[in-house]
Amino acid sequence: MDYKTTVFLPKTDFPMKGGLPKREPELLAQWAAVDLYARCRDAARGREKFILHDGPPYANGHLHFGHALNKILKDVISRSQQMMGKDANYVPGWDCHGLPIEWKIEERYRAEGKDKDEVPIVEFRKECREFAARWIDIQRAEFKRLGIIGDWDNPYTTMNFAAEARIAGELGKFLMDGSLYKGAKPVMWSVVEKTALAEAEVEYHDHVSPAIFVRFAVRNAARGELDGAAVVIWTTTPWTIPANRAIAFGADIDYVVIEVGAVSDTAAARPGDRLVLAQALAAQVCVASGIESHDVVAHLKGAELAGTACAHPLDADGFDFDVPLLEADFVEVDTGTGFVHIAPGHGADDWELGIANAIAVPDTVGPDGRYLEHVPVFAGIPVLEFDPKKKKSRFPANRAVMEKLSERGGLLASEKIEHSYPHSWRSKAPLIFRNTPQWFISMEKHDLRQTALTAIDNTKFFPAKGKNRLRSMIESRPDWCVSRQRAWGVPITVFVNKKTGEPLRDPAVMARIVDIFKQEGGDAWFARDAQDFLGDAHRADDFEQVTDILDVWFDSGSTHAFVLEDRPDLQWPASLYLEGSDQHRGWFHSSLLEACGTRGRAPYEAVLTHGFLLDQKGYKMSKSEGNTLSPKDVEERYGADILRLWVVGSDYTEDLRIGPDILKSHSDIYRRLRNTLRFLLGNLSGFNAAERVGPAEMPELERWVLHRLWEISDGVRQANENFQFHGLFTELHNFCATDLSAFYFDIRKDALYCDGSDSPVRRAARTVLDILFNHLTVWLAPFICFTAEEAWKARHPEVKESIHLQLFPDVPEAWGDPALARKWAKVRDLRRVVTGALEIERAEKRIGSSLHSHPQVFAVEDYVRAMTGIDLGVIAITSGAELIAGTPPAGAFTLPDVVGVGVVSAPADGEKCERCWKITPEVGQDDAHPTLCMRCADVVRRKA
Repeated sequence: MDYKTTVFLPKTDFPMKGGLPKREPELLAQWAAVDLYARCRDAARGREKFILHDGPPYANGHLHFGHALNKILKDVISRSQQMMGKDANYVPGWDCHGLPIEWKIEERYRAEGKDKDEVPIVEFRKECREFAARWIDIQRAEFKRLGIIGDWDNPYTTMNFAAEARIAGELGKFLMDGSLYKGAKPVMWSVVEKTALAEAEVEYHDHVSPAIFVRFAVRNAARGELDGAAVVIWTTTPWTIPANRAIAFGADIDYVVIEVGAVSDTAAARPGDRLVLAQALAAQVCVASGIESHDVVAHLKGAELAGTACAHPLDADGFDFDVPLLEADFVEVDTGTGFVHIAPGHGADDWELGIANAIAVPDTVGPDGRYLEHVPVFAGIPVLEFDPKKKKSRFPANRAVMEKLSERGGLLASEKIEHSYPHSWRSKAPLIFRNTPQWFISMEKHDLRQTALTAIDNTKFFPAKGKNRLRSMIESRPDWCVSRQRAWGVPITVFVNKKTGEPLRDPAVMARIVDIFKQEGGDAWFARDAQDFLGDAHRADDFEQVTDILDVWFDSGSTHAFVLEDRPDLQWPASLYLEGSDQHRGWFHSSLLEACGTRGRAPYEAVLTHGFLLDQKGYKMSKSEGNTLSPKDVEERYGADILRLWVVGSDYTEDLRIGPDILKSHSDIYRRLRNTLRFLLGNLSGFNAAERVGPAEMPELERWVLHRLWEISDGVRQANENFQFHGLFTELHNFCATDLSAFYFDIRKDALYCDGSDSPVRRAARTVLDILFNHLTVWLAPFICFTAEEAWKARHPEVKESIHLQLFPDVPEAWGDPALARKWAKVRDLRRVVTGALEIERAEKRIGSSLHSHPQVFAVEDYVRAMTGIDLGVIAITSGAELIAGTPPAGAFTLPDVVGVGVVSAPADGEKCERCWKITPEVGQDDAHPTLCMRCADVVRRKA
């Protein structure tokens, strides 16, 4: 007889190899065919809502790994919240306005020899809109391929007409309450892109600049020691010297007046010159200036310099005005001279100090980066020139200013310095600080700053350190500059009275603008006559129509209004905002200010941030380094579920590493999880409700597995509530690999394969396997959404419902049995000692498998007590075993961390059963089946 046919071998169509690159698109097609998103919404109707509001990615290119990390994490959270019994409706969105898209269209124009400024603005905006729409379609397909479920048919976009109308309306609220005002302040300015940039659009790179020491001759001395001396400043922006209007000093800094002695042949200083410097920096300045000896002729505290005024070093060239010395708290003595040259039009601190001391802010540099025509000597000279092809920059104005200073005797010394310098993230060109007329939202007028700080305190942050980061930014931030001098965006819908210079604050006009935008979008601002917006109450000739556009951060900061409030299937505020940690300065920040300014609170209950991506060695990803990957590469080789495993298997609160070796590691982890599901499916073949047994009828081992599910269930819910997936993933993986595959499955294979169908042990094991499958697949579904669905369908081919419509199962409290867990911890420790001993026997080739062994196990009392009622041979997977109470004899195999247990190996006695492969003296005792043990002979007889 062929006894192999009598064994209950696993049967399943769930393949060992996932074949995810081929299988996943098939599942996506199935989900689309049944409209899984709509089914989820129907199933969740009436439940408590959990709304993760999508921070809009930018519609201008294929997805990169940052996109994949962000969207997968959002999807895992939305799916898990849905499966915890909430209505987790996820509506994806896109940011469509702004410089990156405009820059792409301009690049196309330049390649065709066209000038953007000669193209009608409405036509230009149409091309930008079409560009964004094309990339939205591409990115939508790429996001869906990652398994992201959401309302892809009805996403939000900032360029939607209704959205543009709402954004204009939100700005109108700041206009009406007086928070919006026009001012002139130094802002980060891109000469190449001819617009102001937000801090979030700025990146910092190393840059070499000339650092110069410049003499300002004292003209009106507050103290006699300063007569005939010159105050020395130090700056890395020589081009700002024409804009100098003051010099800053520190009130508590110790200063000295030195008299120059000997000098080098190349020194600009001469013996007898008197210079004013910070005492701590005097020696360094002398070395840099070629001053070989000097005498200190006076000591002064900074406060004693107040009231002194100097002459501008280029006073003979049209800069003939007093340069006062002003106290400032930002002056330091770590570098330079202890004096800071103040150009109010080219620095934030400079501007604040100038305004506080009623110093006029001069306009010296135009939008094109050239000195304006009224600037003496330097009119028309470019501050910055940039070659976009070579990504090279030069500052012609630096040389021009330094040459003129040298000619006039003002340049004491110069040197080169490498420092971190702001650049445009788009063009990669260096930026300048430039005083420009801009529109601002006041942080103080209606207590916006304090309202935002209070809102931060009422928000949960994951990780918690995000709260302090955002709080410090709000505490110190200046007024919000919301205007940009570009074409593609929501226009600043403001009319300015030509006589008074005041913006028109008329709710009827704003309502008319919003209504027109709903029908025609923001293009109407440039296409329609101004009178259409002003109506009968105002004459267009009396007003100037603003042509600036809104900062795109105001756009995205307003999404809570036109997404959360305007869609009945969502709610305001959002349960969660989730983005990279850079968005403390970006989307979290602008959304907070916009909502606090218009609604008095944050638009979110909680904020979650994740880190940035590095390669597997910890380096920043760069095309030039050849260490980049794309999500598409991984999908085509491994499948999206491997990417999803990488996301949940990484600690997202820190920077995340990705690379071939890491992906290979997660592919191995995936294979172990898949094999666990395959084992469950194979051994549940033919299982039905009649076979099921209750916990009270189960052996201890099965009840221990139920206890582990009880333990894990609490952790699953806790982890999902706190979005801590890394630890949960680790626990689920270890449960599958260690508790199940290496322990429980290993032990129960014999009963599952070889016991009779009515065996109490086999029925209990199959009941537990069914419970395990129903729990594990649902718990894993948010993580590996494709594989969980595939396994679910393999188990329930007759059921049309998706696993993603299931809820996390409620684990009965009665399954928890801590006392049983403590007992089985002892059993497992004892088993580890036996397994270690058998591994040595196998390595020495004294046995082939553990079934060839019949060990003697010596154990002290607490281990013997733990083994009460347990068959040691079954647990150790040997053909038999003897448990002996007592201290292990000398020479027995032991493990240092399991004190009191030792193993003496011995071969099993008897013959090998042809069916179960155990070696036992029973083989040969059944005349009908002489090659079987008694258990197997009985099973075969009853099956026949």
